[in-house]
Amino acid sequence: MIHIEVNRVNGDYGFEAKDAAGHIARMDTSPETGGENFGIRPMQMLLMGLGGCSGIDIVSILKKQRQPVEGFRMLIDGEREAGKEPSLWTNIHIIFELKGDVDPDKAYKACALSIDKYCSVAATLKAANASITWEVKVAPSDKQQASS
Repeated sequence: MIHIEVNRVNGDYGFEAKDAAGHIARMDTSPETGGENFGIRPMQMLLMGLGGCSGIDIVSILKKQRQPVEGFRMLIDGEREAGKEPSLWTNIHIIFELKGDVDPDKAYKACALSIDKYCSVAATLKAANASITWEVKVAPSDKQQASS
């Protein structure tokens, strides 16, 4: 069983969540709804979790295939249901940007395996009817660019 502790520590809506290892995440609501920008909005944290979960999967898959990932960035955009409570994620788009001497076909397959099979966060969001689309961009390593 996983144990998380969440405590209010700042103003009305500023919370800190701590896992059993002592890692801390700060959360708050927007100033428009009474928050103080103390931390991440909880719904944004879901998208961050999607990026982390998928990123770990993709790097693990590519390492097993001996693909040298020198850099990795994900750009994640999401849309939520308008005028509903709760307001769930409906559309999420991810751009996976990998850098290195990575075979683009292997990068694409690793991303597909993560989003469609391995990433628990993606599966959780899909179970709530979120549509997740994505694309992959592979840039050559700095070493490749310097020798060109």
